[in-house]
Amino acid sequence: QVQLVESGGGLVQAGGSLRLSCAASGSTLSINAIGWYRQAPGKQRELVAAITSGGSTNYADSVKGRFTISRDNAKNTAYLQMNSLKLEDTAVYYCAADQGMLKLRLGVASYWGQGTQVTVSS
Repeated sequence: QVQLVESGGGLVQAGGSLRLSCAASGSTLSINAIGWYRQAPGKQRELVAAITSGGSTNYADSVKGRFTISRDNAKNTAYLQMNSLKLEDTAVYYCAADQGMLKLRLGVASYWGQGTQVTVSS
């Protein structure tokens, strides 16, 4: 089993920045891919960014050039640096992990965090 704990959410003005963290514990050797999802009220959950243990990354078009995903394998922690935040980035952000990127892309990752709220104000 793997436990994921997100932190770093909060309230920020449009144009500002936040960095989210996702700390993994437990059987972390089983994790290859880690991703960040978000879900806004009334909207479907979407995969924002994902990264493999080798450092390969994927981003949603809506965040390319503004968000950066990274991971510190030694600390079993993944990060999502969010810059130039927009009102439409407001959502609950979830960290997810699995052995492979495919399950992340399909939204059926084996492990999920509890979520952290990000609110962007005007």
